[in-house]
Amino acid sequence: MRPPGPQEGEGNPEPISLEGSGQDEGSGTSGGKRRSLRRAWPWIPVVLYLALIFHLSSLPDPLPELTIRLWDKGIHFAEYGSLGGLLLFALRSSGVAWRRALLLAIAGASLYGASDELHQAFVTGRSSDVRDWVADTIGGAVGAGLVAGALRLVGARASIHPAGGGG
Repeated sequence: MRPPGPQEGEGNPEPISLEGSGQDEGSGTSGGKRRSLRRAWPWIPVVLYLALIFHLSSLPDPLPELTIRLWDKGIHFAEYGSLGGLLLFALRSSGVAWRRALLLAIAGASLYGASDELHQAFVTGRSSDVRDWVADTIGGAVGAGLVAGALRLVGARASIHPAGGGG
């Protein structure tokens, strides 16, 4: 018997199941803890990535060998594209509907980019630039869009069943 929780078709994706075979793993309380952990795990990479961005923004010249070879706005685009993708995945894994997840991921990446630029204004050797924030926002939108497209494609392929039986 399946423990109570979101049912299929309710827009609540659960890509990885941490559930066992049912009731034999303990009381209902531990089942609730498992469901909480299952919903929390996609947010762990988001939190770690936000911490990495903050750390790098706190340095006067982070990754100098990279920044002399690549266009600054391209680095911002890629950095926040990754954040947008991570946010979209975490939001969808938490059961947020597609459109809302996409908008929240873009807004989240953009807001974090704005706060990052504000943070850099107070770091010796760094400066705040609205063009960096624009690159962050565009990157976040593209990254979230790419992950949304990939997740929808994977979901569509997973739902295709061969017509007829054996041959």
